Amino acid sequence: MNSRLIIINIIRWVVLILVQILLLRNLSFYNLATPFMYVLFLLILPFSTPNLLLYLIAFITGLTLDTFYDTLGVHTSACVALAFVRISFIAVSVNRDNFDEVEPTLSNMGFKWFALYAMLCILVHHLVLFLLEAFRFSELSYTLLRCLFSSIFTLVTVILISFIFYNRKQR
Repeated sequence: MNSRLIIINIIRWVVLILVQILLLRNLSFYNLATPFMYVLFLLILPFSTPNLLLYLIAFITGLTLDTFYDTLGVHTSACVALAFVRISFIAVSVNRDNFDEVEPTLSNMGFKWFALYAMLCILVHHLVLFLLEAFRFSELSYTLLRCLFSSIFTLVTVILISFIFYNRKQR
């Protein structure tokens, strides 16, 4: 990675963490749907990011959010699970050898690929997050409902933000 890309990703991380902590922390619709915009940072990290570094970034991102949300490792576990799914999905769906795109963004990969990728990663992240947060089977249906609605809300906002920063590729 070049230094310009590193600086851009640091700025993205700071902005998305601040938006999550300052704006979206208390935003909840009937305690069923809560947006988690910080996952966008983990989704659009460059393909060339080494796996160990990706896990470390996911761990630090989750730990930062756990600090502000007063949760004990819930966000950290969810971010590391998201990193695992991201690595697996990219390994299965993208041939990195003859691929010249830098990041898995909407403009680079297309809508269908990005929507499937984001939906899968966000769903796993939210499943881990909400199941660890509830940590009981007596509220399983409510927890799964929260997970579903929050995943839909987060996916819609991630795609909307991706469309805001969409750059049409010149072919």
